[in-house]
Amino acid sequence: MADEPPREKVALVTGSLAEPRLRKIAAEIADDSLDPVVVNVGVKVAALMTAEIVERRLAIPAGTDKVMMPGRFRGDLDRLAKFFGVPFTRGPDEMADLPDYFGQQRRAADLSRHEVTLFAEIVDATALDVPALVEKARRLAAEGADVIDLGCMPDTTFPHLEAAIAALHAEGLKVSVDSFSADELSRATRAGADFLLSLNENNLSIADEGPAVPVLVPATQGDMDSLVRAIEAAQAKGIAFYADPILDPIHYGFTASILRYAELRRLFPGIPILMGIGNVTELTDADTTGINAILMGIISELHLNAVLAVQVSPHCRTAVREFDRARREFLAAREAGALPQGFGGGLMALRDRRPHASTPEEIAGLAAQVKDRNFRIEVAQDGIHVYNRDGHHVAGDPFALFPHLKVEDDGAHAFYLGVETARAEIAHLLGKRYAQDEPLRWGVAGETTPSAEDAHRLTFKEAGTTLRATSAKPDDTVKTDEA
Repeated sequence: MADEPPREKVALVTGSLAEPRLRKIAAEIADDSLDPVVVNVGVKVAALMTAEIVERRLAIPAGTDKVMMPGRFRGDLDRLAKFFGVPFTRGPDEMADLPDYFGQQRRAADLSRHEVTLFAEIVDATALDVPALVEKARRLAAEGADVIDLGCMPDTTFPHLEAAIAALHAEGLKVSVDSFSADELSRATRAGADFLLSLNENNLSIADEGPAVPVLVPATQGDMDSLVRAIEAAQAKGIAFYADPILDPIHYGFTASILRYAELRRLFPGIPILMGIGNVTELTDADTTGINAILMGIISELHLNAVLAVQVSPHCRTAVREFDRARREFLAAREAGALPQGFGGGLMALRDRRPHASTPEEIAGLAAQVKDRNFRIEVAQDGIHVYNRDGHHVAGDPFALFPHLKVEDDGAHAFYLGVETARAEIAHLLGKRYAQDEPLRWGVAGETTPSAEDAHRLTFKEAGTTLRATSAKPDDTVKTDEA
């Protein structure tokens, strides 16, 4: 029998307060391939240490393959690796996430890739001047758009159409023009537009007037036969195209329109197909992250090739960002032969799959060990926990906690605790993960990254307000429940 590969020995660095819980978790995650060893570095809170302190205090067990620091440790890992001669890494922010971390680390998702072209429509393009169009297009491109769609308005002239196309091309952007006017579509392709939305069997000849790739649609709503004829005519001409059976709103043919996409893919297994999502996202009073996840599931299963996203209604204002994330996560999941779970969670805006990092009993055990006056704040199934050496209080309402905190004469501290317990209340009510000194995470719906690619990089944030404050005032509030 072949020799089994050796177990990877990982030293999990922690402090004295978190050590008991971490030892329990380490015992649970140990298996034939992983040997986790808990190492108490001799301080209360390992996450607050500097690299200098680690160098002085850490004793690495013999045979260690890798050292894992707490997720909120901000020291220089490269420096520590050189000093000790062993690779150093950061774990998850919360020790409760270690089982998932080690389970998913072996199938780390590459979210830099996608296979769905994302069109983002500027619906009021006719009413905007060229500088305003360029500014809006830049924002959409930063959120993930591959093509900027200029939406023309009925009975409204677009005298600067050609100038707008040229300006967006100068920015390195691809441009589509969406119009019911044959004249505007003709002008657009002659001006070098990359795509035309939309042509049908009756006006397909416009595609002969310039280089733009047409998006073909039925001549009348739901008329698949006319769409098939348009496709066959385009194929006979030898021109590139996308086909779009049109997604209809809920209660106005939504289910039938989904079936049309499936039927079109069956009839034409290899053609490029586009789905426009605005009729569903814009016309449904529901958060778009969930809607877009389901639509992306359909797109992924049918191997559709493009999506047109619209951000007109305020509740749809992150639709482009959401679809950009969805196309990446779902491709990674499909290629892994897996459910779309554990591939980044960018669409988990209002809920978290594991909202609580600690049980009430675990928090009570930790609270009993605390010997200083600094407040710790956690959220568990039973509510918001606030504790220090003077007491441990639990409530669902921050106002019920305030009388116990005794900070009436300390405005700055009262303000800080008010902000943190308000965050904790939101997390408790929604079922989100709360971590003291960290903003609540809203997935891509709450991101404000300057570019789409930045959203897919795994980076570590700077220390939170409390961690920064502790370097100046040793008695400030600190978060201690970390590996």
